[in-house]
Parts: sequence; C-alpha cells; structure tokens
Amino acid sequence: MLVKGRFLSLMLCILISTASAQTQPSQAQQPTAPSSSSAPASGTPATQTTKQLRQPDVVYVPTPHEVVEAMLKVADVRKGDVLYDLGSGDGRIVITAAQKYGITRGTGIDINPERIAEANANANAARVTDRVRFLNEDLFEADFSDATVIALYLLPQLNLKLRPKLLQLKPGTRIVSHAFDIGDWKPEKTLDVGGRTVYFWTIPAKGETKR
Repeated sequence: MLVKGRFLSLMLCILISTASAQTQPSQAQQPTAPSSSSAPASGTPATQTTKQLRQPDVVYVPTPHEVVEAMLKVADVRKGDVLYDLGSGDGRIVITAAQKYGITRGTGIDINPERIAEANANANAARVTDRVRFLNEDLFEADFSDATVIALYLLPQLNLKLRPKLLQLKPGTRIVSHAFDIGDWKPEKTLDVGGRTVYFWTIPAKGETKR
C-alpha cells in the first residue's frame, strides 16, 4: 500500500506540473519590450535625417582681431544691424559685433560643424547668445536675405560665385571682405590693415550700375 500510495502521489505531481506548463507561455512566447529598431508610434517619423554637407571649400584661418575691428568700422556696423558672417569660423566677427557695436542680431554660417561648436562655446563665454547664432549650413544655400551687413573671408572664386546672390540683397546692404575682392566689382573703399587688405561695397539700388 505504501508503494502504491507513493506511486499515486508521484503521478499527481506530474499531472499538476504538466497542467501548469500548458497555462504559461513558453520562453519564445514571452512578451518583450520594443527594440530600438521597432516602428515608433503613429505620426512619429521612423528616422530623423540630417542633410550631408560637402567638405569645406577653404582651410580655416582666423581673421586677426585688428582686421575684425577694421571690417566692422568700415562697414559702419551699428545698433539695429543684422549681420551675417559667411564662413564664420570661431565666430569672432559676429561676437565682436554683438559685444562692441550693438547689432540687433548676428548669424555665423559655416559648413564645418567643429567651427560651429567652437563659435557657440565662444558666444557662451562672451554672454551674447541672446543676439547671435551659428548655423551649420552651406553658405551657397543659406538664406541671408534679411542682412544689412555681410562679412566675408573666402577665396576669390567663392566671392565671385556668391556675387549674384549678394546683388539680390536690399539696396544699401553693406559688404565687407577680408583679403579678397569680388572680381570686377570695384570696391568703394580699400583699407590696408597691417599688411592685410579689407574691401568694402554697398549693394546698389535696383537698376543702378555697379561702380
């Protein structure tokens, strides 16, 4: 009887274990948290893509501070101006214009993200982030149509490539360039600053011939 009782007890345990296993999902059936590659909730884009920018056209060479000052002075930068620096590097032109010349807004555009990071750090240190910004963009595709002043330190062929876009700016917009002219567009002023040249132009009125 003892053996029979043990046998019956063992059979009962097996039956209970089998029934319990049938009521639980297997490991493969266990619900899992969504992976990082799972589709997002409805209405949310699956991925956020950033446009790939081309390589920089020029090697970065900082504009000396005395040249920065000369550029801002010859362009008569003042309170109320909206200044764009095309190829802004570490942001020194825009930042100086905000610190010393009272511009309303300054924007630096540079294709190199390292320069943008450096410029933002410099703007934070100078406490002018309320009036300046730096955009990692291609200057040939950027919108600077609201500018009252444009600063350049590019190569001659890049200045020439920009000229049609510059001439679409509002009449009276001031253009200042360190080191390089804009082809046959005669500058109104040419400065020598410690052996470095600064050129200055004003966008002519519509229909007016460039001097």
